[in-house]
Amino acid sequence: MLDTLASFKPFLAALLLPPVPLMLLVLVGIRVMTRHRGWGFLVVLLALGSMWLTSTQGFAAVLQTYALRAPRPLGPIDLQALRDEVHALPRGEAPAVAILVLGGGMKPRAPEYGVSDLSGASLERLRYGVWLSRQTGAPLGFSGGLGWAQQDGEHPEARIASRIAKEEYGVTLRWIEEHSRDTRENAGRSAPLLRQSGVKKVLLVTHAWHMRRAARAFGEALGSDVAVVPAPMGYFNPRPDRLLDWLPSTEGIAQNRIALRELLGWIAGA
Repeated sequence: MLDTLASFKPFLAALLLPPVPLMLLVLVGIRVMTRHRGWGFLVVLLALGSMWLTSTQGFAAVLQTYALRAPRPLGPIDLQALRDEVHALPRGEAPAVAILVLGGGMKPRAPEYGVSDLSGASLERLRYGVWLSRQTGAPLGFSGGLGWAQQDGEHPEARIASRIAKEEYGVTLRWIEEHSRDTRENAGRSAPLLRQSGVKKVLLVTHAWHMRRAARAFGEALGSDVAVVPAPMGYFNPRPDRLLDWLPSTEGIAQNRIALRELLGWIAGA
């Protein structure tokens, strides 16, 4: 039953995220105008103002900072401490520190390559995970299967990531979790792999806007056995010309949809 409902998540998100609700609000305002002109005008004005805001990169940055509470990125001091912790282990012992990259989507087939590929978000996460592994010496893993909007029979995301990591970065993934369909399952299915390997601390790699929800899911799945250290990347950064941040743009629309989807996921406990 839960799986059946979860399969509708892509459709529900499309209906609940801008611009659909705001377009409906405009229609409501127009209908109200026929009887109460002033109230109807205010509803339409509210809808249009919300459309403007949710089309700007400035508002997306506000949501990232204050609603999603994106943590700060790892700095040089953090990296040095992790490097020392990894190198303090005798050779041959199980890794106490691990890096786990969360999948962010895949393409069933990229015509230019002739094979399946990771989405832009997944590639960004994998790249940072590889960089972080080289900076600290910690082994690298990837968690991601087929999302709810994807079809059975397609290549799992983690398998694609493993191929790209090997062929393009020369890195072999230590852990591959390829059955999860969302963030909750990323955590639930990765937890046994990490525990069995003796991992005591996991550096969780995902986008800054996704980190709060991801860290909660992994914290609940791992409990007190494994410490979860956020390793966020891919922030919504303001541009030098702040005025442009508050003008509608295609980037602003995309970023706000991402941020609001994450906020809905956090509220729903997904």
